[in-house]
Amino acid sequence: MERKKERRRMAGGGIVDPKGGARAHLYEYRITPYFIFACIVGSLGGSLFGYDLGVSGGVTSMDDFLKEFFPDIYRRKQEHLQETDYCKYDNQILTLFTSSLYFAALVSTFGASYVTRNKGRRASILCGSAVPLYLSEMAPAKIRGAINQLFQLTTCLGILIANFVNYGVEKIHPWGWRLSLGLAAVPATVMFIGGLFLPETPNSLVEQGRLDEGRQVLEKVRGTPKVEAEFQDLIDASQAAKAIKNPFRNLLKKKNRPALVIGGLGIPAFQQLTGMNSILFYAPVIFQSLGFGSGASLYSSAITSAALVLATLISMAFVDKFGRRKFFLEAGAEMIVCSVAIAVTLALKFGEGKMLPKGIGIFLVVVICIFVLAYGRSWGPLGWLVPSELFPLETRSAGQSMVVCVNMIFTALIAQCFLVALCHLKYGIFLLFGGLIVIMSSFIFFLLPETKQVPIEEIHLLWQNHWFWKRYCGDEGETGDQEMGGRTGHKV
Repeated sequence: MERKKERRRMAGGGIVDPKGGARAHLYEYRITPYFIFACIVGSLGGSLFGYDLGVSGGVTSMDDFLKEFFPDIYRRKQEHLQETDYCKYDNQILTLFTSSLYFAALVSTFGASYVTRNKGRRASILCGSAVPLYLSEMAPAKIRGAINQLFQLTTCLGILIANFVNYGVEKIHPWGWRLSLGLAAVPATVMFIGGLFLPETPNSLVEQGRLDEGRQVLEKVRGTPKVEAEFQDLIDASQAAKAIKNPFRNLLKKKNRPALVIGGLGIPAFQQLTGMNSILFYAPVIFQSLGFGSGASLYSSAITSAALVLATLISMAFVDKFGRRKFFLEAGAEMIVCSVAIAVTLALKFGEGKMLPKGIGIFLVVVICIFVLAYGRSWGPLGWLVPSELFPLETRSAGQSMVVCVNMIFTALIAQCFLVALCHLKYGIFLLFGGLIVIMSSFIFFLLPETKQVPIEEIHLLWQNHWFWKRYCGDEGETGDQEMGGRTGHKV
């Protein structure tokens, strides 16, 4: 009863206590070279993801590539070279070239949970770049947001590099596009070689029963032997995890409903429904459709990619200070305004066969950059960070696989449908994305508690004190927490 009274005094929005958790105030850490190495190498998987994302859109706008594989689109493009045309690149086979990358990633996620749970996080990085989970488990709670966003930063850098590569090789006729695609092997090779030297996460080692190794790695990445509190939390979570025979089935339990709905389904789907990845996929194509020349369109897409890198740095610097919810909501408002501005501008000034005025073109690039800056400090990095924080250890491997799976499904679908939607909806597609951002911002406002500086192993306490989710995990979570408190001496 006393515990319940104490919990009622906690903030319903999600702060467990002033120090962030049951015994998070006992955690100690220092930033060490060993930790820095693990984070940098671990985050390199994002560069491969970003390069693939950036290079595919650029290649599909290159004349030499279109001549060889899509001659009909090349002829249509030449007919409208100096004109704006929503349907200039509308071809399902062409878009399948881009979306096939993500359908392939979707297939690989089905084996990711087994590898992550049974072979470790390091093995999952070597096999398929499951980076956000690795970074979240390696990072101290107080700086987890910034560390996890290294994945988003390397992804954005990969996109930026891909755009500059596309801009350079576009002038190499007729095989420049081949070089652009082939260079994807560079980040893949660097990531694989570096991954061979990565340490396993303490969470994974404890989960596998390798307690001595887990303690040693935890001391090395925290830079101190005083890790007893954090290590004991890992052991407690591991004991709960071992009782789970089927983590995917466990995800469906009532107490895991919040993590499933928010982290497994809502956020990874909404991240793609912002429309941002459509802009990143097809930035060169979009700008050419708006009347920019081939070189100018690649240059404009490089500017938007640079804005994305800047936004990620801003998010890394402030996400652990201001929190996840504020970035989601503030940036969401900006994205809604930008979507409406783009739609209105195109509705008034854009038409088939009509040259887009230079001033209007510059205005669209500026507004798109503002949209990118907003996305790049909110749904971009937080779309990976927040889901990686929400799942308890017993369902973390299954949960992270679901995050990637849902993300790849919606990424592939948006990539496949965007150009045909642009052709048929015209400027209305930006109103559609704006409306979806209103919905997802409401989702965050009402359902997501603040997770900044709360240890991963104590996220479950947030649900028990949330105005909505406590009805799903309050009683069940209360019982489990009392049992854990009885074993370990937790005091909330």
